[in-house]
Amino acid sequence: MSRKLRSQHWFGGMDKDAFIHRSWMKNNGLPDDAFDGRPVIGICNTFSELTPCNAHFRGLVEHIKAGVLEAGGLPLEFPVFSCGESNLRPTAMLFRNLASMDVEEAIRGNPMDGVVLMAGCDKTTPSLVMGAASCDLPSIVISGGPMLNGRLKGRTIGSGTDVWKFSEDVRAGVMSQKDFQAAESAMSRSPGHCMTMGTASTMASMVEALGLALPGNAAYPAVDAHRARLARLTGRRIVEMVAEDLRLSQILTREAFANAIRINGAIGGSTNAVVHLLAIAGRIGTELTLDDWDNFGRDVPTILNLMPSGAYLMEDFCYAGGLPVVMKEIADLLHLDALTVTGQSVGANIEGVENYDDDVILPRDKALTASGGIAVLRGNLAPGGAIIKPSAATPALMQHRGRAVVFETIDHYKACIDDPALEIDETSIMVLKNCGPKGYPGMAEVGNMALPQKLLKQGVRDMVRISDARMSGTAFGTVVLHTAPEAAVGGTLALVEDGDWIELDVAGRRLHLDVDEAELGRRRAAWRAPVPAMTGGYQGLYVERVMQADTGADLDFLVGSRGHAVPRESH
Repeated sequence: MSRKLRSQHWFGGMDKDAFIHRSWMKNNGLPDDAFDGRPVIGICNTFSELTPCNAHFRGLVEHIKAGVLEAGGLPLEFPVFSCGESNLRPTAMLFRNLASMDVEEAIRGNPMDGVVLMAGCDKTTPSLVMGAASCDLPSIVISGGPMLNGRLKGRTIGSGTDVWKFSEDVRAGVMSQKDFQAAESAMSRSPGHCMTMGTASTMASMVEALGLALPGNAAYPAVDAHRARLARLTGRRIVEMVAEDLRLSQILTREAFANAIRINGAIGGSTNAVVHLLAIAGRIGTELTLDDWDNFGRDVPTILNLMPSGAYLMEDFCYAGGLPVVMKEIADLLHLDALTVTGQSVGANIEGVENYDDDVILPRDKALTASGGIAVLRGNLAPGGAIIKPSAATPALMQHRGRAVVFETIDHYKACIDDPALEIDETSIMVLKNCGPKGYPGMAEVGNMALPQKLLKQGVRDMVRISDARMSGTAFGTVVLHTAPEAAVGGTLALVEDGDWIELDVAGRRLHLDVDEAELGRRRAAWRAPVPAMTGGYQGLYVERVMQADTGADLDFLVGSRGHAVPRESH
């Protein structure tokens, strides 16, 4: 390698500082020639026993290390903050930006020439890519892989998606508590993340679509030997990427993001991908807006028959051929010349792939939704935009006018949703406030509000719901999300009152509150900002500096790539 590697600023030379750096590293048994100029590869590991999706990473990292060693590199593993979706309160999204800061500073401050990003659970993927993008070293992602299909009483069940269904069935009185408890163990029967097309599977697909992971990354189950092989190949490939100086800024182009948005539409991907891709683009400095999600994704058919939009699960997707098959099916909509971590183009990566199950990956003429993707809505209720996932919504509700039933906070909602006296019917529109980036804080996944028990018992299973919150990628329904500006900063959502008429027109991309401007002005003058749940500490910083959902909900001072220049010596 002709150029001096970054790690040699630590380990090269014969002075006092190099002595210090090498000597302390040797206490783990490293020999002299470990510091001979070979690439040092940092392995950014989000393992945590509190992040069940990533709890198997102790074994997976050994395959990555083996691959790095085989290619002539020196692998050095380091931990970072792990955003576990299932346990972390008040919401893992609150800590996505914190984790990205951890990743960024760990990469820049340490002697590494390239990075393997080990991700799995929902927010671990975007936080790692955001942090790495702000450094722009050669970087590659390896996902932990989905769980095996859930099985309950002879039927297949999907993580998250069936939780929401079963919970509603229990409240409606059509499922027993005993069966509900039995589903608890049947649903999560192997290591890995959600096996539905939730946010974890979506983001694993997005990094593959962006060109940041090797082909096949998204779908191989966590326990499949192919996942271990992919990890080994990832370790080998990052060493080659360092030699080529192939960095994130060369891969994360506007064309790559256009590809990812279109692929998200084709797979019925999570609405959470919107805020994550906007934030990643902001870090690397690539132009991407909320409207690009609509413009790029509007005419993309949803062809992956996977929960929550369809019937199958990630294990089935893997056997059908995985994401490369979906990409091949919509190849005419993609920028096939976009560069990927393989060193080859998207077109080269998908050449020759086959669909082994056209019930799982559908032909375009049998698409679940002819025009999938994420629809961006605007109007006086969402001047900054709001989003809806058409493939997971009820067609009959996509154009709807109804009276608002308003919940000022998530606590207000929980306190009165099952009150028999609540004035609500199936034509009403449920409105939830103060659950956005600043309001919750962290923009929690509470937007897919459970319906009132009295309506569930009548057989109602979907209603229009509007909030400034997010929803789980495993969720479904006619749910309008990410309304911007949020209620906590005085957006129009904050001014909605019980009985107001609201119009939803997804085809027309319109979300309108039928209240005249004079009345809205009176309400706005009387509005008072809510008191933050916490002052000081990280949460205080977050509420003070977080941006709105339509720009990715990053912290304003983290936007941009600060590079990987070697910091001044520490001694």
